[in-house]
Amino acid sequence: MKRLIYLDNAATTKTRPEVAEAMMPYFTEYYGNPSSIYDFSNPCKEAIAHAREAIAKSIGAKTNEIYFTAGGTESDNWAIKAAAEAYQEKGKHIITSKIEHHAVLHTCEYLEKRGFEVTYLDVDEFGTVKLDELKKAIRPDTILISIMYANNEIGTIQPVKEIGEIAKEHGILFHTDAVQAYAHVPIDVNDCHIDMMSASGHKLNGPKGIGFLYIRTGVKIRSFVHGGAQERKRRGGTENVPGIVGLGKAVELAMQDMQERAAKETELRDYLISRVLKEIPYVRLNGHPVKRLSNNVNFAFQFIEGESMLIMLDMEGICGSSGSACTSGSLDPSHVLLAIGLPHEIAHGSLRLTLSEENTKEEMDFVVERLKAIVQRLRSMSPLYEDFMRKSNK
Repeated sequence: MKRLIYLDNAATTKTRPEVAEAMMPYFTEYYGNPSSIYDFSNPCKEAIAHAREAIAKSIGAKTNEIYFTAGGTESDNWAIKAAAEAYQEKGKHIITSKIEHHAVLHTCEYLEKRGFEVTYLDVDEFGTVKLDELKKAIRPDTILISIMYANNEIGTIQPVKEIGEIAKEHGILFHTDAVQAYAHVPIDVNDCHIDMMSASGHKLNGPKGIGFLYIRTGVKIRSFVHGGAQERKRRGGTENVPGIVGLGKAVELAMQDMQERAAKETELRDYLISRVLKEIPYVRLNGHPVKRLSNNVNFAFQFIEGESMLIMLDMEGICGSSGSACTSGSLDPSHVLLAIGLPHEIAHGSLRLTLSEENTKEEMDFVVERLKAIVQRLRSMSPLYEDFMRKSNK
């Protein structure tokens, strides 16, 4: 088997052995329905309560403010659609940004077709929302601001606390998609004035198909899935007990070593960035140089087609991506890279590498050496690069 260097942790992470071990009894031994009244179902009820408590504690919330979902996409849909429905008598204006995950953008487009107005904020060259423009965009009929905590492609961390303060000052709900940030950076929903927050288990070494939506007490958000009394009558359907247990365990483990993990990832991240920028010409780092997720690296290589680069990296056993896994089949350049001002031809040459604490410096060296050779080979076949070099040498 060829060597594998996994650098696509923004797409999904490996489930930790402790998480899988915690989940197993709820497949085979404690398999009762949590809604049943007999004693056999009690371990499932208790396990759900324990996970809910661990998650609430991790963000400074109350346990009854945590609602389990199938993941970040469902949580985003629920927060935005249900808030729009519940507050439409106050207004039909929503503010978001141009670099949101498509779970947010497509939901906003859905609402636009149903009579809502959406303002899509520009970002600066680093992918940061401009607070002045946010303030200017607010109207008397604005009911919701939805800005992600950290971008899934370029890793830029938004000024969430300041955004929350602006929203609170104007009496507007604030939702944040924290799928990439949760358990990677400290989050306090009260300090940041967050009213709703989305998160997903498989981004923090938990299982796929499970996530949660934090809904602040007092927010008049309505049910999203109808059919049962689960999740305090707001999200019907038999609970995914093994998934909830796995999410809870993953959260506990992630919170224990978050600071140490982030420090290691930051060191590797900066080492990788430094080598690539120094040793490969005509490349730029996308995203904020400092205010970015500890494990995120995103480059744009001129005169390179990103898909070809990914295929050649895969042949070397290196897993990376050109952007969000949810749009990996698209031939269009990243909407995030276009929003930060990159022209189409450069945005097409993007590479996202997202690390984990299991990666090593030796692996980073291997990646850089392979990347140097791949870029050189692809550019040697590029008429645009040949023309550029000929003009440069005149």
